[in-house]
Amino acid sequence: MTTGQGTNHMTGMTDQSLFEQNVAKLIVETLKLKVDPSTIQPEAALFGEGLGLDSIDALELSLAISQTYGYQLKSSDPDIKAIFSSLRALTRAIEKNRAQ
Repeated sequence: MTTGQGTNHMTGMTDQSLFEQNVAKLIVETLKLKVDPSTIQPEAALFGEGLGLDSIDALELSLAISQTYGYQLKSSDPDIKAIFSSLRALTRAIEKNRAQ
């Protein structure tokens, strides 16, 4: 099923919003990943088989998000797994909770 979002298989580009592009860049730069931020699919998993992040990456990324957007991600948050499930979910949580 195609939703109109995802990877353009001809170019490798994804349908990222501008803010998703910014967060993808933050992920890549913070974690020193060897991927182009524009190739991170918005709905793809950030952990495990997706981008391959682990719990240490989550801690580093949480600190960078706090410093950049003023949004404190806490491991005790019952929604933390859902928040970190994909670039799109993470971006939505930041947009909803960031300091103005």
